[in-house]
Amino acid sequence: MTYDTVITNSHIILPQGMLDKNIIIDEEKIVGFTNDIPACDHKINGNGLISIPGPIDTHVHYGVYSPIDQAAKTESHAAAIGGITTMMRMLRLGNSFKNSLSDQLEAASKNHYVDYTIHASIFTPQQIKEMSYCIEKGITSFKIYMNLGGDVGHVYMDMAPYSTQLSEATVNVTDEIVEEIVKNATSLGCPVLVHAEDYESCACGIKTAKEKNRDGLPAWSESRSPEFEAKAIKTISKFGRDYDCTIYFVHIGSQKALEQIKEERKLGTKIFVETCPHYLTLSYENQKGYLAKVMPPIRTVQDNAAVWDALSHNLIDTIGTDHVANQLKLKLGGTDVWGALAGFPGIGTVIPILLSEGVNKNRISLEQFVKFTSTNAAKIFGMYPTKGTLDKGADADVTMINLKKENKVSSELFGGFSDYIVYEGMSLKGWPVKTIVRGQLVAEDFQVVGKLGHGKFVKRSIS
Repeated sequence: MTYDTVITNSHIILPQGMLDKNIIIDEEKIVGFTNDIPACDHKINGNGLISIPGPIDTHVHYGVYSPIDQAAKTESHAAAIGGITTMMRMLRLGNSFKNSLSDQLEAASKNHYVDYTIHASIFTPQQIKEMSYCIEKGITSFKIYMNLGGDVGHVYMDMAPYSTQLSEATVNVTDEIVEEIVKNATSLGCPVLVHAEDYESCACGIKTAKEKNRDGLPAWSESRSPEFEAKAIKTISKFGRDYDCTIYFVHIGSQKALEQIKEERKLGTKIFVETCPHYLTLSYENQKGYLAKVMPPIRTVQDNAAVWDALSHNLIDTIGTDHVANQLKLKLGGTDVWGALAGFPGIGTVIPILLSEGVNKNRISLEQFVKFTSTNAAKIFGMYPTKGTLDKGADADVTMINLKKENKVSSELFGGFSDYIVYEGMSLKGWPVKTIVRGQLVAEDFQVVGKLGHGKFVKRSIS
């Protein structure tokens, strides 16, 4: 028998440990491991490399500042070079899913290099009623923005496909709406993803800071205190317990938030926690200008250390990027921190940052790295064991990493929509060098070699 592909001589990371064998791939799946090299159409040399389960970026914003038919091309290009094999899009629609979702899915369907799936953001009572419709379309996780409401309810929704018109909206995600989403998600058997910042407290904090003529990232952090994160965490965790809902906190980056989550877990709330690379590496104490403006804000060096500590003790489950595909002309559209756009690109740098600052500095093990970037996400969001593992029968999503490779970060490296990167010039040791999606090599040595449209929508069902 002739197989499609054999990956030779790499170190394979499996749940039970490291294995030194060749990987046999056929019909997009991993079919076995061997010491031999069976007949195959393609041979991939893994000498000196480590093969890991394809990383899943749990948190990606694209289709907001360029339409999804274009954004899928640019951002999956950046993902492929960065070693990501599945990207999870935070879909934000201002109207009915029944009116808009099919167009978004169709426009995305032929334009990805890597696989992708969707979390649906819920803003209105109508959208709450349509959560079951989303499930029919293969979307089984829902996002709540507790930071949007009142005086801070402005948000950019996803553009209509094939349009270049920004889609601005004002929303009001009240506690009543939050409770209804949690209640409905429980009845449907779905987790909810939560941006935990109390919007009323944030509005007050921003107003006070502006009145004092404060500026810069320290002022941004102060105006959206970690106390406001903790308040929102407490509110939704109570709803989670009341309705027995699984809560997934996105982009947690402060010691205070981590402490509040610890307390809520003790009370019995079912909680998963995601952090992002910027909460491990950036602080307002070491960043100048406004490029690193994000919600929730980057905090202190002490908070960075607290997040690394939580990660090393497995108190954090996943690492997403909160990647925002925007450009400098919009990002720095204002004259101060209040006018700057929140969010920045990061899908291409998550894997090298974790390898360089985590694995190579002995803050986390390779096995932990695989859980945080792949296995846990696949399990939480209903993709395991098709994704998240290199076990026999899984999709042949394989990222091959070189722990010794050193390279400097630049925005040009990834070919995304964004014309800047907050990590510009940072020297990192440990990079993905080959990205394989369902058996097809899509990127190699910082070049995309795959075919546009190879990436498929991962339709998830509720187990």
